[in-house]
Amino acid sequence: MKPNQIRVIAICIMRHGEKILVCEYFDKGKDTPFYRPLGGAIEFGETSKAALKRELKEEIEQEITELKLLNILESIFTLEGKTGHEIVYVYEGHFADESAYQRESFEVHEEGETLTASWRPLSFFNDYHRLVPEALVPLLTTKT
Repeated sequence: MKPNQIRVIAICIMRHGEKILVCEYFDKGKDTPFYRPLGGAIEFGETSKAALKRELKEEIEQEITELKLLNILESIFTLEGKTGHEIVYVYEGHFADESAYQRESFEVHEEGETLTASWRPLSFFNDYHRLVPEALVPLLTTKT
């Protein structure tokens, strides 16, 4: 996270029944875990869809299909005591390989770290186990 810059990212909501796939992180400043769907930064000259496909291929070695833009969110947040600002393209998508839905978790390779992504029901998230960006819970629970 670069200081005083707005970061533009794309994330993908992958559903498996009532669960979504999220990566677990830890905020040392708040001493709490937080969770975010997979995705990442959009590079210069790259569309949000292309960035999302690249990110999931890099992070978990999976191809995604049927991307549908759900919303674009603005997120201003604090992470480890520093203010961050993101514009977030939120897509819903599907794994090209159906067997990926049978996996309980995925190793996520991100910026030299290995993290874990797993399936979590929306009811799992609360003030301690935060789903970010914060506007995701209302977006995903609102019936249209």
